[in-house]
Amino acid sequence: MSSEIRHLLVIGIGAGDPDHLTLAAVKAMRRADVFFVLGKGSEKDSLTRLRRDILDEHVPGPRRVVEAEDPWRDRSQDGSAGYAEAVHDWRRRRADVCERLIREELAPGQTGAFLVWGDPSLYDSTLAVLGDIQARGEVTFDHEVVPGISSVSALAARHRVNLNRVGRPVHITPGRRLSESLPNDDGDIVVMLDAHESFQHLAGSGIWIYWGAYIGTPDEILVSGPLDEVSDRIRRVRAEAQAEHGWIMDTYLLRIHPDTSGG
Repeated sequence: MSSEIRHLLVIGIGAGDPDHLTLAAVKAMRRADVFFVLGKGSEKDSLTRLRRDILDEHVPGPRRVVEAEDPWRDRSQDGSAGYAEAVHDWRRRRADVCERLIREELAPGQTGAFLVWGDPSLYDSTLAVLGDIQARGEVTFDHEVVPGISSVSALAARHRVNLNRVGRPVHITPGRRLSESLPNDDGDIVVMLDAHESFQHLAGSGIWIYWGAYIGTPDEILVSGPLDEVSDRIRRVRAEAQAEHGWIMDTYLLRIHPDTSGG
């Protein structure tokens, strides 16, 4: 049995634009012997195609890509206990898939790569899944992380705004916990993973919203303005886009007191 260790690269590839790749990401991709891609069903085939387009553009010559189906996740649970249980169950099954890929498709001494949307450290499960696999002790590997441009940074850039204001913090939260972040008089709020359009419950609050979906892709949609004025428009275009594509990834910044904004 070989004593060589398997090596994994967890590479942040940005929010969707192939030009978002950093030089470090491109160099890391060119070191990989095999790329692991977890598909998310036919509705999200475009995400797999985007990964392959990125490889075509930045990794010359033949390459080995191994695809597997990402396990289904129960998204019907809204309560804290039910939600946590559903996430842990999904992550365990995802770890099963990834462990099999590493054991069967990556020989000792080789380097494998996971291409992660945005940045691997921000609302992504890949690092936690690899930690779970290491804790099992069935397959040995080491790994390194290459940061990427997150959807949060891309959102601010596309709207040409600062995420923060002078001397004030920024709070990042999933949509399901937005209500716990308000009222917030000490900073602004970035909201991710908001399947329930939680912003619609903030009418009359004087908040300004910077919203974006499919950021960095040809399907990008951007809307900004006083929340009371653009909330219905966001809900409409969001529903239309989800119906057209079968999925949606959106992020938004809530500027709590827009009249006091600064650089």
